[in-house]
Amino acid sequence: MLTTRRLDLRPWQPEDAEALYPLAKDPRIGPICGWMPHTSVDNSRQIIRDVLMADETYAVTFKGKSDPIGSIGLVIGAKSGLGLTPTEGEIGYWIGVPYWGQGLIPEAMRELMRHGFEDLGLDGIYCGYFDGNEQSHRVQQKCGMHYLRTLDEKVYPLINQSKVQHVMYISKAEWETLARNTQ
Repeated sequence: MLTTRRLDLRPWQPEDAEALYPLAKDPRIGPICGWMPHTSVDNSRQIIRDVLMADETYAVTFKGKSDPIGSIGLVIGAKSGLGLTPTEGEIGYWIGVPYWGQGLIPEAMRELMRHGFEDLGLDGIYCGYFDGNEQSHRVQQKCGMHYLRTLDEKVYPLINQSKVQHVMYISKAEWETLARNTQ
């Protein structure tokens, strides 16, 4: 488990489905992240088992509470789909609409970046956002990432939509400088 001032980042469990479904069924979340809204508690349970229980994927919860309010994960190397080396990772995240605008995902992302660089020994971390998702773009900027490139428009099969993705990046050296300057 990883912790921040306000949050615990812990592994997902199948019993989280009851709390996940009301958040993940909201159509304002899934499609901007590349997945369809959840259709039932059973659908949420299956997604927890098939996707969210992966290594380095965490339920975002308020400190000391058990119900997830979002998700954040780090995919390392070739599992990413961005052509990363074994010492690079890609962060993905989302948070339920009731928790937007509270700075929770930047807080979780900073801790996951620390974990990636310090505990896992990564050299660089990437993060993407779809064209038009300015909230996600701002999260990445707040965490010290800079624009790297734009990927050609392609169809994302989980949502059957064509999207343009922008990729942001931070190196370990950039992160270390940022971490020193914010202490």
